[in-house]
Amino acid sequence: MDYKKTKAPKNTLTRDMNQMTAKVGNVYGTVAIIAKRANQISQSLKRELDGKLQDFSIPQDAIDEQFENKEQIEISRSYERIPKPTLIATQEFVDDELMYKVGSRDEQLK
Repeated sequence: MDYKKTKAPKNTLTRDMNQMTAKVGNVYGTVAIIAKRANQISQSLKRELDGKLQDFSIPQDAIDEQFENKEQIEISRSYERIPKPTLIATQEFVDDELMYKVGSRDEQLK
């Protein structure tokens, strides 16, 4: 997924927890679903950023020299502009874009 084109807000918003918990049934389940998705998004963004910055890796011989690469700085700034993973995950949850399974083991056996 392209997180740069997400419609998630860049700042936190106050949300009605009663509406958000209506889908799952309780606050803890809702928070757990959003937290797991935020962790997935965070790991994905980290892998993507590390892959792009790998091109700019410095050999050990030249590590004493300090220099700035404008392309590297621009890539880092573009990732700083992306909304936080928790905001993206919350927006996906509100927009019903997440797939999740609700229920305990006992409920599934019935």
